[in-house]
Amino acid sequence: MRIFDDTFGWAQLAVFTGLLLLLTRPTGVYLFQVLDAQGKTFLDPVLRPVERCFYFLLGADPKKEQDWKQYTISLLAFSLAGTLFTYAILRMQHVLPLNPQGLGPFSDHLAFNTAVSFMTNTNWQSYGGESTASYFSQMVGLAFHNFVSAATGIAVAAVLVRGIARHSAKAIGNFWVDLVRLNLYLLLPASIVYAVFLVSQGMIQNFKPYDTAQILDPYTVEVVKKDDNGDVVKGAPGNPVTEERKIDTQTIVQGPMASQVAIKMLGTNGGGFTNANASHPYENPTPLSNFIQILSIFLIPSGLTYYLGRMVKNQRHGWAVWGAMAAVFLMGVVACWWAESAGNPRLHALGVEAGSGNMEGKEVRFGIFNSALFATVTTDASCGAVNSMHDSFTPLGGLIPLLNIQLGEVVFGGVGAGLYGTLVFVVLAVFLAGLMVGRTPEYLGKKIEATDVKLSVLFVMAAAFSILGFTAWAAVSAWGPAALNNAGPHGLSEMLYAYSSGTGNNGSAFAGLTANTYWYNTTIGLAMLIGRFIMIIPALALAGNLARKKRAAATGGSFPVSGPLFSVLLLGTILIVGALTFFPALSLGPIVEHFQMTGSSITY
Repeated sequence: MRIFDDTFGWAQLAVFTGLLLLLTRPTGVYLFQVLDAQGKTFLDPVLRPVERCFYFLLGADPKKEQDWKQYTISLLAFSLAGTLFTYAILRMQHVLPLNPQGLGPFSDHLAFNTAVSFMTNTNWQSYGGESTASYFSQMVGLAFHNFVSAATGIAVAAVLVRGIARHSAKAIGNFWVDLVRLNLYLLLPASIVYAVFLVSQGMIQNFKPYDTAQILDPYTVEVVKKDDNGDVVKGAPGNPVTEERKIDTQTIVQGPMASQVAIKMLGTNGGGFTNANASHPYENPTPLSNFIQILSIFLIPSGLTYYLGRMVKNQRHGWAVWGAMAAVFLMGVVACWWAESAGNPRLHALGVEAGSGNMEGKEVRFGIFNSALFATVTTDASCGAVNSMHDSFTPLGGLIPLLNIQLGEVVFGGVGAGLYGTLVFVVLAVFLAGLMVGRTPEYLGKKIEATDVKLSVLFVMAAAFSILGFTAWAAVSAWGPAALNNAGPHGLSEMLYAYSSGTGNNGSAFAGLTANTYWYNTTIGLAMLIGRFIMIIPALALAGNLARKKRAAATGGSFPVSGPLFSVLLLGTILIVGALTFFPALSLGPIVEHFQMTGSSITY
């Protein structure tokens, strides 16, 4: 299949990009109203009393703003409390209500990994949702974080924008006000409307026990043996022990799915109610639900670029940032689409039609283009929902989702996280531009000084240290390769993807890694904490530092931060700083695997 012959694919890409562009302004305007504590929305008559009630319960004064340190302490304290809350639920789910399947408790390391995962907006899952988590755990322990972790990410982005917009100021907002308003006025009402739409498409929403159907053609499979705690049983050499199991029935999952999927997509959380995630016919019933789910991942992150322009009173700057993001997105989706359409030459040599492309791991009802589009969008954003298995992509097709995460998911990105990650790259881009022309770098009238650059570099280096450090540790340890289903460069890609996904707070996986082990659950959990807080704290500190600065009047020598020139500079900074950091690791993984697939004499 040649992508240039796929008229439907190009038309769908054009419609997707056009709708995203059309929805950016109204979404950004509404975000401006929500994030302004004194702003008014159409929901005020109903929700203002509820908002005041939450402030009373939290003991928060909505009229009192915080400096960046106070804001950070509030955020960290709330995140810690939420993690302990969810950890307790997962460990005790067997004695809690809404557990019709009688599912047992999570193991200690799996509960730690899962609680951290959902608190950090990662939603990495070392388990199958329908076979491990009860309705109560899904609705109370996990969906709670789907809302508040998404609101936290948007709040951090808003704080950094306020730091840029304000001058000679100490305060940058109030964490409790941002948290409450984002949930009440944005995420909760939008999720309700979205869930109703998903139900109309055939998605289930109930509390029934699972159904069981007798299959017509029983079969036997070899599965990994697990003990009573759900841990993999290991043999003498340390390899997993397997056993044969006859399959003569099929369990049909039930549960409150639509309500979970709505916030999973809007909040770029990505955690699946089922193990198959958005490829499951209940989680993604129709082509229309698939398209809207993809669009909803980008909706709030795209609107935040307009919010940026409105706040700094330079709308062209917001559109320039949007343009740079859109360019990287389009390059990624076309590259992934091309690689998957080209297929595997090894299979072509065996007689498989070359025009069929690579359909392994993909739903026939979605096809290659929709799988490539979903994979690109979900890894451009820190979402992690998948409608195909990235482990089954061609090497270059799988490289695109991996690289998207390693770039920092700044291509629209997760709700909030994409914008504050992009603004860090904006600071670096302006600094580099100042060095090139021999001027003190300025960003919207504020001088970029040593502290700003150091905080930005810390932000960027934290991700590289976590991804490469943990991958190297796993690669040289006995526990790392033992959990792989593939050897050689693909096995390295599986490990690299796992720690990239954890650090990038993405949550998707190559799916060829048995991650529910003590070491992987613990190290990926630590990677998620680094990727969330060792990046949020520098971003908040940068916001505080920028807010206190005076704004100088623009002159003829001021560097323009709008227009195509700035977009190209920002794009170049993202690619150079982000991509080159991980190029050696990518060369040993998907790039080597591509040459092996195409018949090169390269050995690993």
